[in-house]
Amino acid sequence: MAETVPLPPSESLHQAGGGQPGAEHVNIKEIRTSILQYLDQIYTTYASPTDKNWHKDSIVEFLHHVQADKVTDPSGDIATRDSLDFAGFLHYMTSSAANALAPAALDPHRLSWPLASYYISSSHNTYLTGNQLNSDSDADAYRNVLLRGCRCVEIDVWDGDESDVDTSDSSDSSEDDETRELKAKRKMSRSEKIASKLPGSLANRLEKTSIGKRLTGKNSAEPESTAAKKEGDPSIGAPLKKTLSPQATAVEPRVLHGYTLTKEVSFREVCMAIRECAFVVTDLPLIVSLEVHCNQEQQEAMVRIINEVWAGFLLPQTEDDAKFLPAPGDLRHKILVKVKYAPPNALASAPDVESVDRLPPGAAADPKSKTTTQQKAKKASKIIQALSALGVYTRGVSFKSLSQPEASMPTHIFSLSESGVAEVHQNEAARLFEHNREYLMRTYPSGMRIGSSNLDPLAFWRKGIQIVALNWQKWDEGMMLNEGMFAGTGGYVLKPEGYRGRKPVVIDDEENKAAPIPASETILHQTLDLTITVLAAQNLPMPEEDDKESGFKPYVKIELHTEPPHDEHLSLTGTAAAAGSSSTRAKEGEYKARTKTQRGIHPDFKSEKLAVAKGISGVVPELAFVRFLIKDDEIGRDDLAAWACIRLDRLRSGHRFVHLFDNRGRESEGVLLVKIDKKLA
Repeated sequence: MAETVPLPPSESLHQAGGGQPGAEHVNIKEIRTSILQYLDQIYTTYASPTDKNWHKDSIVEFLHHVQADKVTDPSGDIATRDSLDFAGFLHYMTSSAANALAPAALDPHRLSWPLASYYISSSHNTYLTGNQLNSDSDADAYRNVLLRGCRCVEIDVWDGDESDVDTSDSSDSSEDDETRELKAKRKMSRSEKIASKLPGSLANRLEKTSIGKRLTGKNSAEPESTAAKKEGDPSIGAPLKKTLSPQATAVEPRVLHGYTLTKEVSFREVCMAIRECAFVVTDLPLIVSLEVHCNQEQQEAMVRIINEVWAGFLLPQTEDDAKFLPAPGDLRHKILVKVKYAPPNALASAPDVESVDRLPPGAAADPKSKTTTQQKAKKASKIIQALSALGVYTRGVSFKSLSQPEASMPTHIFSLSESGVAEVHQNEAARLFEHNREYLMRTYPSGMRIGSSNLDPLAFWRKGIQIVALNWQKWDEGMMLNEGMFAGTGGYVLKPEGYRGRKPVVIDDEENKAAPIPASETILHQTLDLTITVLAAQNLPMPEEDDKESGFKPYVKIELHTEPPHDEHLSLTGTAAAAGSSSTRAKEGEYKARTKTQRGIHPDFKSEKLAVAKGISGVVPELAFVRFLIKDDEIGRDDLAAWACIRLDRLRSGHRFVHLFDNRGRESEGVLLVKIDKKLA
């Protein structure tokens, strides 16, 4: 799957991710012959033999029995028509009314539950533009994810470097050559500093490995600045103050992935980018997760910058702990700072280090390096009260167990790596699920995912975890599922019944003001039959490597992602039911089917019927997803050309168009005409 650099803001609005509005409100501009023939067949089926038009009974039959539209579903204007000609039918089919993706729920009470009752579209190491080892940190990465609907971003903050701020006048001739030479020696590249501070560090390890040569693209022993100059990077050697606002004339914190070769960006720049784009596509609250590795002086600088740049967006600070978490609907246009909690009157909080899984593989593999890294972090990251106080409803607490005293503090939030969650789930799964009904939890990818691959978010959403952080610069299954979960929602999705906790009651009786409404503890599982007939496609995007339509050989692969069967008998029968000539189970909880291979960017798939699922039990529609993958049939690995991912409860029945993204997550003109038969019992 492809990595991406941040797109310009105007293009980011047309890139998938999870949360931005409009994905379900798209029209088709033209119809190709490959698809037109099928639309003609559909129309003819219900047309009157005398005047070749649809009359009221045909319109009702089609909308309610074939399309399974509800009264509240948009259907253009044809639901009120007494007759419909072919042009009117084409207008309906090319409108958003025929989109396979149903609009997100518009229930006004949808945003009235406490924060812990929502899944929240979230990013991991947001500042990175590529891999976890040596890619750039860029403020544009924040603009990119925010414009794509992300509602939780992460900032790793480290001490600023005095050599990054040039307060001298370059025209001052009073400096002698010796003074200038001394300054140049002090301004070492970060790779040199890492190598000097961490013997046997990741930088030294990388140069001996093939992955290091592939990722760095140069001899890692060569100074970073020298290599960049050879590539003609005009930014090398420019004082950092030239990229900052006029206020940034002193040493200020910087953002980077610690103990790696990732390039840095200033903390102020990141905060300004967040302010600029935080509420462009939605006014729902934004959570900013701070991973603080700064000394106290630099933390004070962080507080000054946050209060200055985010003025008007921050919550009022309080020492009292809230009895209930507020609802996202009550926090519109607010930035919630997630930061390590330092209890009032405490000398200092625990180090702001989440897990050894956060360390890069080189450091984590070397006990000596690991100890050095942890000691450095512990020494440098005691959280000051002024910074901790910014975390009003998102107070980060180091996880020890689900029974530690802080685990019942309504405003706490635990952060665990994917392996940490797996360990807790293995030991006390029920308790973990119950905890996440009431309190916030965040999980993030393992530090071993150096290529920025993603975990399977569905496995963590099932455990009730609200904030599942993903690498948004990597296009893979995880990000596709994230788009399927959050498309058009503003980045907040109410958990299904049984996954939510209590809801506060608003009443006049002062004595019972905090009395909660208990949520349903029953999870509704259903049995699914899903058959999708693939008719034709048009304007399919091709993989970047392909430049000839004649050589493009697409096929459609459809995957159902749902909860694995819990009972061995159900597992076996589910497999047998889903298996057949075109359908096999890929892994627990995943079923797949594919079409035959066709040719060109406007292929006719000849109404191939795919039995994706039959009699699959234990399905929670809000936590099941259907992925449509268009792949190029080649010798060896089949490249991804286009895709779409739709949550099962938003997958419409009937004759529908699936609107496709290209393999870098950008909107395309590609569409797939399908007939969807979905039955939930």
